[in-house]
Amino acid sequence: MKGQMSAEMLILIVVVLALVAIAATQLLNTAEKSSEKIESQGQAILDKTDAAVKVKSGGFCVKDEECLSGKCFENACD
Repeated sequence: MKGQMSAEMLILIVVVLALVAIAATQLLNTAEKSSEKIESQGQAILDKTDAAVKVKSGGFCVKDEECLSGKCFENACD
């Protein structure tokens, strides 16, 4: 009788471990997909912010990077 109870317990433990492994795999997949979405949305926000702070043609600038056109000539954007 002891051996039979032990076998049933082993089967139960294996089933529980399998369920835990499946749940962990699903959580990892969900976390990876969420991370990709967050990264792409974060990049979109950075791109919009970068465009919002750039100076339009004729505006004051010091460096080429400050202009929408990418060219600063004599402290004015082209």
